[in-house]
Formats: sequence, structure tokens, C-alpha cells
Amino acid sequence: MGQTFGCIQVDQSTVAVTEQFGKFSDVLEPGCHCMPWCCGYFVAGQLSLRVQQLDIRCETKTKDNVFVTVVASIQYRALADKASDAFYKLSNTREQIQAYVFDVIRASVPKLDLDSTFEQKNDIAKTVESELEKAMSHYGYEIVQTLIVDIEPDVHVKRAMNEINAAARMRVAANEKAEAEKILQIKRAEGDAESKYLSGLGIARQRQAIVDGLRDSVLAFSESVPGTSAKDVMDMVLITQYFDTMKEIGASSKSSSVFIPHGPGAVRDIASQIRDGLLQGQASMQ
Repeated sequence: MGQTFGCIQVDQSTVAVTEQFGKFSDVLEPGCHCMPWCCGYFVAGQLSLRVQQLDIRCETKTKDNVFVTVVASIQYRALADKASDAFYKLSNTREQIQAYVFDVIRASVPKLDLDSTFEQKNDIAKTVESELEKAMSHYGYEIVQTLIVDIEPDVHVKRAMNEINAAARMRVAANEKAEAEKILQIKRAEGDAESKYLSGLGIARQRQAIVDGLRDSVLAFSESVPGTSAKDVMDMVLITQYFDTMKEIGASSKSSSVFIPHGPGAVRDIASQIRDGLLQGQASMQ
């Protein structure tokens, strides 16, 4: 209606491209403008100056022959001082940007293996933005920002990567477990050796106490009963211990049958063997 009366309204963040008899005339800023239609002026179209976003999915192959889908987000806008170029030079801006993005991504990603593609996605984004900026500036557009928002390998590749990662973690866990068991066995062996060492000291002290007690008993008995020798006293002590041992073997409910020679001569032989063993043990401890 406004153009019927020779007036036109241009909204904020928008410019209007006018023509006169089919030829570009002017770019109108936001506000109200007079349009003498009778002189051949009319509005050819309007162009938004707002930032627009284009999401692109590009399938390509890495250096190690893995197919991935690269998802790029392109933020762009038309420049007010180049609105005529943006309006007339491109018929489909989004397809043009998509073509450039495909070209750059498919030239960059095949130079990298899969892991490097993930690590260098920011470098890929900068390369895409640089190439787009150079190309689209001739058409009156500014590339505000380029983002590589996702890199999607094939689902089988994802599964294989997860299995590799899981296997590596299990290997580390197995090494840690083996190291812990090794330390436990070492500590157990050290404890066993210390226990045996202390047990040996106890046995040695026990035998030393027995020898000292027998010696004191022999000396005291020899002094109390005149005419007895140390050998006689020792024989009597050993025979007493022999009978005590026989009594304990017979009283024990869990003892097995033991066959030993028994008689006066056998007692003398046993006393002689015990005495010799004690004397040898005392000599070895000294």
C-alpha cells in the first residue's frame, strides 16, 4: 500500500535494493523512503543483514582409510556496503557456501589420520573459514565464524575404537593387579622368613635353658648326695624324662603307635644317645 502512494518502509537489520526501469538504482537503509513509481522506481528485493547459520554435513575419508562425517556450522552475514553484490552476484548463497566447505574439508581431512582429525579439528575450521572468507568477500558476504561441531566415524569404527580403549585399560589394570600380587607375595615371604628366624631363636633359647637347667640340677644333686658322680645324676635325670615321655605318649588320645626298644639295656642306650645329643647341641650353640 505504501508503494502505491510512493512510500516504502524498510525494517531494521534489512536493506532494500531498488531499480529504475530494471537497472540497479540504490540500496535503501532501514526507515521510510519515497519511491516515485511513476518514474520507473520499484523495490527489486530486500536483503537481511542478520547473522545466519548454515549447518553442513560432509562425508570424507581420512588418511588411514576411515570414512567420517564432518559436521560444520558456518555463521555468515551480508555486508551493508556491498549489498548490491550480495543481491545480484549470487543466486543461491547457501549452496555456494556448502560447495566451498565441501571442497576445503575434502582437501584437508584426507591428509590426516583419524586421531589427528579429532586433534586438529580447530585447524580444519580455521582453514575452512580462511578459504570461505576469501571467496565470499567478492560476493558481499562476511564469514563471522566457522565451527567443526562434530566428527562422526562409522559406527563399526566407533565400536572398534571403544574396544581398543577398553583393552588398553584392562591391560593396565592387569599389570597393576600383578604388581600388587607380587608385592603381597614378597611381603608374605619376608614375614615367613622373619617368623622362621624368630622361631629358630626361640628354639635355640629353649634348648639353652634346658641345658642350663640340667647342669644346675646335676651340680645341685652331686653336692647334696655325696659319692655320686655327674654321670650318675645325668643318667637318672634322663631316665626320669624318658618315663615322663612314655607317660605323655600313652595319655595322648591322638598319638600314633610308637615301637621303641624297652628294657634296662635299652634305657642305658637311650640315656647315652640323649646325653651325647645334648652335649653336641650345647657345643654347637657355643
